[in-house]
Amino acid sequence: MKRLMFLALGGAVLAAPLYAALKTGAQAPDFTTQATLAGKPFKFSLADALKSGPVVLYFYPAAFTPGCTVEAHEFAEATDKFKALGATVIGVSHDPIDTLNKFSVSECRNKFAVASDADQSITKAYDAVLAVKPEYANRTSYVIAPTGKIIYEYTALDPDKHVGNTMAAVEKWKAEHKGS
Repeated sequence: MKRLMFLALGGAVLAAPLYAALKTGAQAPDFTTQATLAGKPFKFSLADALKSGPVVLYFYPAAFTPGCTVEAHEFAEATDKFKALGATVIGVSHDPIDTLNKFSVSECRNKFAVASDADQSITKAYDAVLAVKPEYANRTSYVIAPTGKIIYEYTALDPDKHVGNTMAAVEKWKAEHKGS
């Protein structure tokens, strides 16, 4: 019985939204890392991506796991709409680039880039480390304005609201910056 209660409590904690330390208004840490799009590796620079508009930066625990696959599919389905709003989507995990080359084709459906953070320097800079398993990233999403300021942050292991929430933040930013 104790074990069942412990598992129920653990499940409730994991299902509950958590909060990232980098809050709205904070300066987003700049980074450059190895990324891949459609199985083709390239160097991703946050500073360069911000020159064309907001960046949706999302951290996920590991490629090819159930929640991360669902999230990748949802971001893939929404990528064209993000692009129409001038936003770039990039996913980040600790996975090696060879794994991400496959993930970018099959689960990201060649729609958006995923980046390798093997040493977790980016994950740590964004305070997106999964507390219960620090070798993994937490499921944390940020929207970063072209100024480099974080305009939205959300952390929850459940992948269901990340795409909708970040889309709403990008749409709000776009509406506030029409004509600028």
